[in-house]
Amino acid sequence: MEAGDRKQAHVELVPLADDDREQFVRDNQEAFNYGALEEFECRDDTFEEDGQIISRETILESIAGGEAYRIVADGEVAGGVVVRVEGDRGDLELLFVSPHIHSHGVGQAAWWKIEQLYPDVRVWELVTPYFETRNIHFYVNKLGFHIVEFYNSRHPDPNDPDGYGGGDDVHDGMFRFEKVIRR
Repeated sequence: MEAGDRKQAHVELVPLADDDREQFVRDNQEAFNYGALEEFECRDDTFEEDGQIISRETILESIAGGEAYRIVADGEVAGGVVVRVEGDRGDLELLFVSPHIHSHGVGQAAWWKIEQLYPDVRVWELVTPYFETRNIHFYVNKLGFHIVEFYNSRHPDPNDPDGYGGGDDVHDGMFRFEKVIRR
């Protein structure tokens, strides 16, 4: 899909193949770097590993702990998603769309597919950095999530007290979102 094309893409979620893991990691890192470095001119240089906003290890841990899918739009790989589901609660571990096709509804369509794949989930949760205004807009205004908590040095994430939301004041702050599904 070309950047100027505004038609709604046909989106599918395809389980991540073992031989696609490394490309999934690279694509995820490209998308996260774009959000943190390129789009907003290096607002955040908190790297988990050499030159990467999100480390290979973090992505692989998410994949190992959840269900990973490739987002395929009109037959082309467009991004990826990792979810972890326990009973009626789900965690969105990762969701990324190639920066080359942002604002074409691909992420939103992928999310609706996730809700269809996991109809028993009643509460979805995720965290994202406070400065990622594109993400915040997407989750709140497009998908119907609500910000329910702000992790920072004075209120660290209990699941990751040494992580991004519990560090110094310079690189501090993660929002926790929830979406309650009412059926």
